[in-house]
Amino acid sequence: MIGNTEQKQLIKTARITGVWYLMMAISGILGFMVFHSQIFVSGNPEQTLTNLVELESTARIRLLFEFAIVISQALTAVWFYKLFKDSYELEAWTLGIWGMVNALAIMISAISIASAIGVANSDISVMEDKVVLIQVFQNIISNAWGIGGLFFGLWLFPMGYIVIKSKRMPVWLGRVIILGGIGYLITTFIRYAGIDFSYNRFLILPATIGEFWMIGYLLMFGIRPSNE
Repeated sequence: MIGNTEQKQLIKTARITGVWYLMMAISGILGFMVFHSQIFVSGNPEQTLTNLVELESTARIRLLFEFAIVISQALTAVWFYKLFKDSYELEAWTLGIWGMVNALAIMISAISIASAIGVANSDISVMEDKVVLIQVFQNIISNAWGIGGLFFGLWLFPMGYIVIKSKRMPVWLGRVIILGGIGYLITTFIRYAGIDFSYNRFLILPATIGEFWMIGYLLMFGIRPSNE
């Protein structure tokens, strides 16, 4: 009876984890993949400055989605720790802490977006000064996400390890997640080593598959009973 109660509580925790994870995915897709390119034009700070002034409302929506990513990432990390701490305490701590580092990396991006909006709509009269500052903020945003790829990958390792060792989720889910983590690390190193590799983005495809698989499993099934 006690075991059934504990399992029901774990399933509830797993599904809440899935909700936070889904929120993170949705806010990331909308913020980074939909709204970001409408405002921030790579290699063109002048156009970006124009967009920040003429499309200020859209820019602020982009910023709010960045807030949503930070909050949902932090909550996902906390709930993963809560889900796994009783059986795999060290790995759960590692997963939670590295997940929080992800949130901090994205918060740096959010700070830069807010600063860019502020500078673009400020009373600075010299246009060249504004353009230079916007370019700096664009680079910070890009590199916060780019170098953040290190921990976007690292936090998948304890997640995948727990799945494989516990067998409370599909073992292949854990393997795909770990493969995705490796892909993130390799992609980040290739990018910042200055290597021109046209297929670099495909290296994180296993991470995308694994994370959406994890979200779906958490929401639909939660977590299997322990075999111990």
